[in-house]
Amino acid sequence: MFQSNVVEKCKANDRAAQLQLYRKYCDGMYIVAMRFVKNADDAEDVLQESFIKAFEKLHQFKGDVTFGAWLKRIVVNKSIDFLKSKTDKEVSLDDSYMQVIDVNDDWKVPATISIEQVRCAINKLQEKYKYVVLMFLLEGYDHKEIAEVLNISASACRTRLSRGKSHLKELLKEKNYGTGS
Repeated sequence: MFQSNVVEKCKANDRAAQLQLYRKYCDGMYIVAMRFVKNADDAEDVLQESFIKAFEKLHQFKGDVTFGAWLKRIVVNKSIDFLKSKTDKEVSLDDSYMQVIDVNDDWKVPATISIEQVRCAINKLQEKYKYVVLMFLLEGYDHKEIAEVLNISASACRTRLSRGKSHLKELLKEKNYGTGS
């Protein structure tokens, strides 16, 4: 009830309702932005741009998902756009080397590996794998949603996730056996 009333008021350009919606979601969306951009100032910029876009495009919110899920997609997209703008080189989205994915493959890592070590290893992945792994593992997106956000096919998403996971396992294996830096 809260969400629909406040969103409707926001659509009518009610500043108090916009502030209420901002306060409800700003902390959680800041955490999402930080997972991607890794810098507090940049995350605040991404968050600000995300809310501006959300309020500008609020008429497109149909309520088929929660407002939080809708806003989270905007934050993820803005975070990725920000990261792409910071790199001098263009992000390659090459899908020419497709592979068969083992859908029964699990994501288990040894108990000796900490969450922080996993996050650190994810940050070492190539961007095209890192974004998919981040969105799948940390943000809970499914293949179809990731494909839409990154503008790739669902099969390319599964391939990148599989490859990213393989690279991640190798990085964690190096950490676990002390052969990594």
